[in-house]
Amino acid sequence: MLVTTEKRLKIGEVAETSQLPIKTIRYYEELGLLTPTVSRSGSNYRLFEPSVLQRLAFIRQSQALGLSLREIQDILQVHDAGQLPCDEVKQNLQRKVQQIHEQIASLELLRSQLTQLLNGWQEFPQSEVTEETICPNLDTVPDSLSDPTHWQTALKN
Repeated sequence: MLVTTEKRLKIGEVAETSQLPIKTIRYYEELGLLTPTVSRSGSNYRLFEPSVLQRLAFIRQSQALGLSLREIQDILQVHDAGQLPCDEVKQNLQRKVQQIHEQIASLELLRSQLTQLLNGWQEFPQSEVTEETICPNLDTVPDSLSDPTHWQTALKN
């Protein structure tokens, strides 16, 4: 086992240096993302190896690239097993690119359908409005727009 002479950091120091809230660091610890870098003092304080800062930077950078915490956890497990996880990172990023292509296609379809709806937009005189009428233009919306789940999913991702 490698013994380090570097000072271990309290959670407040980690939060200040990493510019992450303490709550986020605790959450990452709870998920197991920080496991090899954290221990407890005799007073039960969390003490982090200085390497936690690099690990937190990796987590933040990976999230910025669209990786989920679960995907990041899988990558870190490979790293913690002593292997370089570059292949796992590459595979995850390739999947993200494919998801983005699918999202773009869904959003382009939605844009086309909305443009088509707007191109056929009509002004209805007040005399044609009944109590049941909300917006007559939406009565003719194609079924593909009436079921928004396909484009709402694209917007969420």
